[in-house]
Amino acid sequence: MIELQNLSKSFGPIKAVSDLNLTVEKGTTVGFLGPNGAGKTTTIKILTNMISATTGRALLNGIDVISHPKNALAHVGAVVETPEFYPYLNPVETLAYLGRIRGMKPNDIKIRTNEVLDMVKLAEWRSTRIGKFSKGMKQRLAIGQALIHEPDILILDEPTSGLDPRGMVEVREIIRSLKKQNYTIFMSSHLLGEVQDTCDRAALIDHGKLLVHDSIDNLKNLSKVSKIEVTSVGPIEDAKVAKMQSIPNMRGIDRVNHSTLVMTYEGSIESRAELLAEIQSLGIRVTGFSPVGLPLEMMYMDLVKESR
Repeated sequence: MIELQNLSKSFGPIKAVSDLNLTVEKGTTVGFLGPNGAGKTTTIKILTNMISATTGRALLNGIDVISHPKNALAHVGAVVETPEFYPYLNPVETLAYLGRIRGMKPNDIKIRTNEVLDMVKLAEWRSTRIGKFSKGMKQRLAIGQALIHEPDILILDEPTSGLDPRGMVEVREIIRSLKKQNYTIFMSSHLLGEVQDTCDRAALIDHGKLLVHDSIDNLKNLSKVSKIEVTSVGPIEDAKVAKMQSIPNMRGIDRVNHSTLVMTYEGSIESRAELLAEIQSLGIRVTGFSPVGLPLEMMYMDLVKESR
């Protein structure tokens, strides 16, 4: 379990984290979501004892990180910012080196290294020098380093940052696999789709303040504004589009082609049935009526707008 209690961090007059209260329950995967500069990395650096908090507490499995860092971090694995490795070592040598630092026994290191390389899909390159690795492979190895001592908490800071699409997919697959193994995962990201795709819950932060923390499903339903794509059997005449513009809570309509529109609509999910009925009453033979875009993105923009 991870607990942040009234956590604040100031750098001179700048308050990077402001009175943050957040609990990550055991066995859950929580996305710590926000734009660059929101306070995500600062919070993670406090959690991993890289910097100290100005006020408040950070607890890992009930142990205070600031007053008892060694005990608090004993069962925690972390990847913070860009990983760096000795380029002339291979993955086996790198993991063995870290295992020795962690005080693991030689036989345990050997067994766990094989397990970890399978987990992060690097077994095939176990003897390849890391200097030949792509950025995505290095990121997977960094996650392997975080797993070598069999932690129950995994803290990841922007784990797919700077990766190409293939690298992003590979890292996300690893995170989903670890999630199924009941790890407690706290993962920062500024990518809403990534959090929606990999996490059980999301905690949204902006300017150092927590905006909301809830399940992904509940957060999707918080958005008041949605984009809905409408397609019809034949062309949708401009006169009918003009009438659609006057439907209550309609915020805008964009034409994709002669028979497809994308509407920006403000209203509950339940009200969409009424919206569809109104469109059909105009004589439009609807063949498609579905939301487009990311519900989490809509909700996040709503919350940021309200907080400012």
